[in-house]
This record gives sequence, structure tokens and C-alpha cells, in this order.
Amino acid sequence: MTTLPHDRSGLLIDGKVPSEIFSQSMDRWIETMLADDVSEEGRGNNFVKAKLMAKEKGVICGQIVISRMLDKHAPNCSYDWKINEGELVKENEYILQISGISSEILKVERVMLNLLGRLSGISTTTSEWVSESNDIQLACTRKTEWGILDKWAVHVGGGLTHRLFRSDALMLKENDFASAIESGEDINDAIKKLILEIDLEKNSKFTVIEVQNINEAILAAETWSEKQRKNSTTDSVVLLLDNMGPMNAEIVVTELEKLDLRKWCILEGSGGITKDSISEWSSSGVDLISTSAMNRGIKPIDISLIIEGGK
Repeated sequence: MTTLPHDRSGLLIDGKVPSEIFSQSMDRWIETMLADDVSEEGRGNNFVKAKLMAKEKGVICGQIVISRMLDKHAPNCSYDWKINEGELVKENEYILQISGISSEILKVERVMLNLLGRLSGISTTTSEWVSESNDIQLACTRKTEWGILDKWAVHVGGGLTHRLFRSDALMLKENDFASAIESGEDINDAIKKLILEIDLEKNSKFTVIEVQNINEAILAAETWSEKQRKNSTTDSVVLLLDNMGPMNAEIVVTELEKLDLRKWCILEGSGGITKDSISEWSSSGVDLISTSAMNRGIKPIDISLIIEGGK
């Protein structure tokens, strides 16, 4: 498959080392969840072993987050992962074993299960979508509940992260164009004006232009191609076909090809996408589809923690 700028996973991790962006996001969520849990000091200082067990099958995600939490908030505990990040866990299979002081384990128990369960639910759902995708790539959107953590889980499940945050890449949307209309202008004037104002030195590699219909798609592609030629560059713009559906998207592809503009565009279908519609999108000619359905309102994987006796 073609490498798309929507894969931002390289900004989250280098090898096995999380980036500063990812580390800060993990720390914010961990600290907030532990603070909200208002956990008192646990009773007893017995040495115990705890095992996290999956009560249903799924794709495990959250190892890097849980390890970070245990290192900081359960420093006297040791742990051993039985399932690696992104691997499939079976029902009743052990995921993680923790050995240490009971009070430290109980203090982080609920937050640990919440994190691991939800992130694994997202990676599992994403994996199911990807298995249906044929030759089309799938990305999430910025409609997330846990921000970068959600995007990491989508990546682990085989999807594309898309923009990690608002300033990660330039995106011009319907409201941007509406806000730029001046007296005597219409939406087409605003689209052309804002595209011509784009700083290619900063944004040429990844810019997203949201369009609502075929005419806007052609106008955006023409304006972008002219700007690239004048700059002696050949980067493609992402045209986000908003709520246009696979049939209209196919027409956009055909018209852009006729005008020799298709090579200047990465076409992204978005809006109202369901798993059942993936096959239609796959034959539409777009490069990818984006949806929040892979990460919003997702059922967490059911995981339990079982404490066994001491040494």
C-alpha cells in the first residue's frame, strides 16, 4: 500500500521508546485518572502476585502506558508481560503478571484495568475494520475521547492515526472558508484565496482541504496544482470528501483524472462511514477513508485482575 501522510505513528514512538509528545500525553492521563480515583493507601503490605486475565479475545493495547504507570506509581513491584502490544489474546489467557506489595497493586488496579480494557477495545475494533478494508486504508479522526491514547490504539490495531493534534498538519474546513468570505465573494473565492495563502515551506507535505461537492474538489485541486508548479514542487494535497458518499467520490476521481489533476491529490472519504460501506468505498477509487467509529463508543475488552497468595 502507498505510504500516506496520515500515518503519524513515527511521531509517537521511535523503536520502543515513546516520544516526548506521547510520554507527556500518557503522564497527563495517568495522573488525572489516579487523582480522580481518589485511592487511599491500601491495607496491608503483604507480598502478592497478581495476574491480569482476558475474559474475552481481543488485540491487546496499552502495554507501554501500563508499564509507565507501574514504574512510577508501583515502584516496588516487578511485572512480566505475557502478551506483547498488538498481539491477539485468547479468552482466559493471562496478559500480565505483577509481583509486589499488595497496597501498591490495589492502588492502581482500577485505572490499570480501565486503560488496558479501553485501549484494547479500540485496537480490537480497528483490527476488525482493517480486516474488511481490502485495498483501502483506514484512518481515525480528531474526534477522540482520550486524544493521543486513542490514536495509539488505532495504530496498534492497524489503522492510521491521521493528525495527532490541531497543529500537527494544516486543515482547511468549511468554517475556515466561511470565515474568510469578504464582501462580494462566495465560497469558491474563499477556497481559492486560502489555498493560495498556504505556506508551502511549512505545509506542503501534509495539508488537508475539506470539500463538499465535485466543483469544490476540482477548484481545490486546480489551485493547489498551480501553486505547486509555481513553487517547483510536486507534493499532493489531501482532499477530504466530506459526506459525499462513495458514488460521488467515484465521480470526483473520474473528473480529476480527465483534467489530469488526480496525481496532485490524495483523496480521503469521510462522513457517515460504516463497516458495511467499506466495500463500496474500496471500489470508489479514493486512497483512504476516515472515521471516528473505530475509537468512539467502543466496548472495552473485559479484563480482570486476580490476586494470588504470597511468596
